[in-house]
Amino acid sequence: MALILGGGGLMVANVYASATEGVLSGQSAEKPDSGRNWAAAGATIDCPDVGTRLTAVPDEARATVDEQLAALDQQIAKAYQQVQSGAQDGRLDAGAVESTIMNPLKEERTGTIGRIKEAIDRAGGRPEGLDDLAACTLRDAGNQDGDGRSGQDQGQGQDGQGQGGQGQGGQDQDRQGGGQQGGNGGQAGNGPVAADYVDITTVQPNVQKPREGADASRGTFASSCGVNENGLFNSDNVIVAPGVTNGAHHFHDYIGNQANNAFAGDQDLADGDTTCEDKGDKSTYYWPVLRLQDGTQERDADSPGGGIEGNAGRIVTPKQVTLSFEGNPRGKVTAMPRFLRIITGDAKAFVNGPANANASWSCTGFEDRQLKDKYPLCPQGSDVVRTFTFQSCWDGRNADSANHRTHVAFADAGGTCPDGFRAVPQLVQRIVYGVDAPSLQDGGRTTPLFAVDSFPEQLHKPVTDHGDFINVFDEDLMRQMVDCINSGRRCGSGAGQGSDPGEQPQQPREPQDGPSRTAEAPAGGDDGAGAGAGAGAGKDGRDGRDGRDGRDREAGGEQPAKPSAGAPAEEPARGASTAPGAVEPKSDVSRPAAESTTGAAAASGGEVGTPTRTPAPGGDDRAAGAQTEPQAVRGDLAETGAQLWPAAAGAVLVIAGFVLLRRIRRGAA
Repeated sequence: MALILGGGGLMVANVYASATEGVLSGQSAEKPDSGRNWAAAGATIDCPDVGTRLTAVPDEARATVDEQLAALDQQIAKAYQQVQSGAQDGRLDAGAVESTIMNPLKEERTGTIGRIKEAIDRAGGRPEGLDDLAACTLRDAGNQDGDGRSGQDQGQGQDGQGQGGQGQGGQDQDRQGGGQQGGNGGQAGNGPVAADYVDITTVQPNVQKPREGADASRGTFASSCGVNENGLFNSDNVIVAPGVTNGAHHFHDYIGNQANNAFAGDQDLADGDTTCEDKGDKSTYYWPVLRLQDGTQERDADSPGGGIEGNAGRIVTPKQVTLSFEGNPRGKVTAMPRFLRIITGDAKAFVNGPANANASWSCTGFEDRQLKDKYPLCPQGSDVVRTFTFQSCWDGRNADSANHRTHVAFADAGGTCPDGFRAVPQLVQRIVYGVDAPSLQDGGRTTPLFAVDSFPEQLHKPVTDHGDFINVFDEDLMRQMVDCINSGRRCGSGAGQGSDPGEQPQQPREPQDGPSRTAEAPAGGDDGAGAGAGAGAGKDGRDGRDGRDGRDREAGGEQPAKPSAGAPAEEPARGASTAPGAVEPKSDVSRPAAESTTGAAAASGGEVGTPTRTPAPGGDDRAAGAQTEPQAVRGDLAETGAQLWPAAAGAVLVIAGFVLLRRIRRGAA
C-alpha cells in the first residue's frame, strides 16, 4: 500500500507541476499560431508593412502619409513593450495578450490606415489593398528570416540580388528566457540569441565577381568622411519619417553631413557642414549603431530609440569606414541626381521576410564569405566588417519614391539594369569594428554580445541591418566622379585609405582591460543625445596607449594620416580584388557550442556576386533551418519525456505495489 500511495502521489504531483509550470511562470497552455508558447522570450509582433505597399503617393499627401506611417511604427513598438512586460512579470497569458494588446493594436492600426487612405484619396490617388493590413500576429521568433523559412532559404533580396547568407549558428543557448542570452547587458528577452552568430572560419567562400564586358566602367571614387568621431547620433530617419522625432526607433551613426535630423530639408543639407575631407561632398551616410550589450548606461539609456526601446549598451565607434563609388560591369555610369535618396536593406526584415534584406557581415581576411542573417565570430586578429552595397540603377526621373525603393534598383547578376533604368555610381560602405567574439557559452557575461540597434520587435537580428544615403555632392565633384569611374581610374580623397578586403588580417591586437577593445563613443552630438559614460576620453586610450593607434584608438583621438583635401588623388584602377590567401589567422574565438556547423557551411555554394555587388545564396536550407531556431519551449516528445520521468517512476512503483499486494494475498490464502 505504501508503494501504491507513494507512486501515485509522485505521479499526481509531477503531472500537476508540469501542467501548471507555464501558468506559474506567466505562460499559458494556450499557444499562438506558431505552436509555441507566446511567453517564450523572443516572441514578437508581426504586422504587415504598410509603407512598402505604397508605391504611389501624390505629393500633396506625402506629409500626412509619412506622419501616419510613423504612427504605425509607434503603435507596434508600444504593443511589443506591453507583450514583453506581460511575459516578464507573469500578468498575461495568451488569451489576455490577444484581448488586451493585439485587438486594441488592430483597432489603432485600422484608424491610422484609414487616415492614410483619406489623405491619398483627397489628393486624387486611389489607395487599394490597405484594408487587410491592420491585423497583426504574435508569433514565435525561432526562425531567423521572419517568414518561417530557414536562414539559407531566404531568397534573393531586392530584385533577385539580395546578399547571400549562411544559415548557420550555434544552438547551445541559455535556456533562461526560452533561448535568450542570460548575460547580455540586461537585454534578455529582446535578442540577440546564440543562433544569431556563426564562426566565420566554418563558412565556405560564397562571393565571386561578375564577368566584365568590354565597355565596363572599372574606376572607383572614394570619399573620406571619418568614423563619426564627432559623436553625431539620433533616432530619427529623415528619409522614411521626415518631420517625426524618433522615427527610426533606434540610433544611427552619421558621417558626412552634420545637419541630418528628422527636420532637415534639402536646403538644410546643402547648407550643412560635413566631416568629409572634400567639402564638395556634403552627402549624408548613416546606419544603425553597433552596441556591446555590456550594461553600459549610455545617454540614451532612458530615452525613446535607446534603452526604452531595447537598444542598450555601449555604442561602438567604428575603427574604419570606407566609402567607395564603383562602376558597372556592362557599361558607363551617369551622374546621380542631387538629393537622391537610397535605402539599402530592410530594418524590418525579421518580420517582413527577406525580399528587401541586404545585410552583409564578415571579418577582415574572410570577406570572400558574406553573411546575411548571422553576426560573424571573428578569429583573433580579425575585425568585424559590415558592408552596405547600394542600388546602382536609377529610374532617370525621381530622387525618391513613395516607398523609398521603386525609384532605384539593383542590376541583375550580370550587371544589367532593369528596363527604363540607367546605371549610376554604386556606393559601397565598408565599416570595420574592433570587437571581440562574444562568449556565447555564458550568454555574453565574459565577453559581451554585439548587435545592431533595431526596431524593438525586430529583436536585434543581423538580417535587419541597413544603410541610408542622401547624395549632396556638388555638381562639379559628381562630374569628376563619373569621369573617374568611366575612365578606369582611382580617385577621391579616400582613394588610398583602408586595406583591400582580400588582405589577410594584421597581427593580433594587443589585449586590453575591460570587456571590449572597442573605443567608446564620444559624448554629445548635435541632437543632444549622444553616447554615454566614459565618452570623450581624448587622445589617449583607456590603457594609456596613444589614441592614434588604429587598433585601440579612442573615438576622441586623432585619426590616421589622410590625404589632403585638395585635388582628388588619382591612380590606375585595380583589377578584381584579390581573394584571401591560403594562410588564415589563428582562431581562438569562443565558437558556438553547437556541434560542427561545417556541414551547413559546405552546402553554401552557387553562383553569387561580389562583395561590391549582391551575391545570391544557395545550399541546403534544411541544414540551416536546424540551426537557426532558438531553443525556446518546444513541448516535443523527447522534452515531455524528460519532464515527466518522475511520473513514469511513480507508475512503476504503483504497478510494483499491486504485484506485491497480490502475492501477499495469495500467500495468506
